[in-house]
Amino acid sequence: MKLIAKTLFGLETLLEQELKELGASKINVLNRAIEFESDLETLYRIAIESRVALRVLLPFANYKARGEDDFYKKAQRIDWSQYLTNDKTFAINSTTHGEQFTHSQYAGLKLKDAIVDQFREKTGARPSVNTSSPDVLINLHISNIEVSISLDATGEPLNKRGYRMETNEAPINEILAAAMIQLSGWDGITPFLDPMTGSGTIAIEAAMKARNIAPGLNRTFAFQKWSDYDPQLFEKVKAEAQAKVTTSDVEIVARDFNMGCLGIARRNAVRAGVEDMIIFDCVDFMKSDPIADSAMIIMNPPYGERLDEKIDLGQLYHDIGFRLKHSYPTHKVWVITSNLDAMKRLGLKPDTRVKLYNGSLECRFNEYTLFKGKRIDQLKNAEN
Repeated sequence: MKLIAKTLFGLETLLEQELKELGASKINVLNRAIEFESDLETLYRIAIESRVALRVLLPFANYKARGEDDFYKKAQRIDWSQYLTNDKTFAINSTTHGEQFTHSQYAGLKLKDAIVDQFREKTGARPSVNTSSPDVLINLHISNIEVSISLDATGEPLNKRGYRMETNEAPINEILAAAMIQLSGWDGITPFLDPMTGSGTIAIEAAMKARNIAPGLNRTFAFQKWSDYDPQLFEKVKAEAQAKVTTSDVEIVARDFNMGCLGIARRNAVRAGVEDMIIFDCVDFMKSDPIADSAMIIMNPPYGERLDEKIDLGQLYHDIGFRLKHSYPTHKVWVITSNLDAMKRLGLKPDTRVKLYNGSLECRFNEYTLFKGKRIDQLKNAEN
């Protein structure tokens, strides 16, 4: 079957490689998505083990719609009895782009009308809508006049690992955190520091990667309510993922100056099953010391986007850069932020710049190699 795996902007290459490793074939890279061929076993494996896929869709209808009436009539031509019965509930997740369909919720309502009207005409009854826990989740995507309708195989987005029941005010998406760790090249052996941990997502994703804990081991998926769902095959794939979990003695430290945030991070780590791998340390980064002679550091400092953030962001980033340079030589550090002006105040020259999105915010994820002394002396030594 032909499927589409959605992801976040900038993560297409990571997802492509991951899907290959998980058994997908005939892969085609799209914008924020990958199209591929899969059997049921591979679908189950991707849902359980993917770290950077957002959701997996099974497209079954594509057409052009010129106006609301055309959209409705063509939706009614679909044989909805292949996907729904009167005793099943359904919900529609819709997104629209373009001038013709400007309200995604309205487009979803029109599709709902087409579905229930068809069932009424054929059976005299209709399936019910259940937005919280539907038996069938339908994905509607409209771009200008192009309409794509799919079954959502995963249900809740795959970043919903099940461990993050509590967050601080600006949590980073689990998929983005996992991708940042992948992009950093962290080997799972080098000590790892998350110095502004917040809800603990970056440190938790690092621990899960180090122990090879599949993100979807403790959750359910929409395809488990499909008519062709194979529970024995699913349990087999799940058992195989569980067997891949390993032990690890890598040092992972999550720091924050806020004890409340550390408490949230610790409880999230307990739910993720990695609390024994992470050292939670209440430390102000500006007064901190390294955890090892050399470590991987991934930082998600404040962006200054919230109106209640009463801080001098330029001074904050200047202080972060000063602390990194003078207290963390021989370290590798990656910093993500949407505030590019503040990023310049770090006073460090990036080795790598990666464009990513944290929610709707365009960000840069920059890599810096830290060393003792002046950069010009380091370059001269490298030439010699």
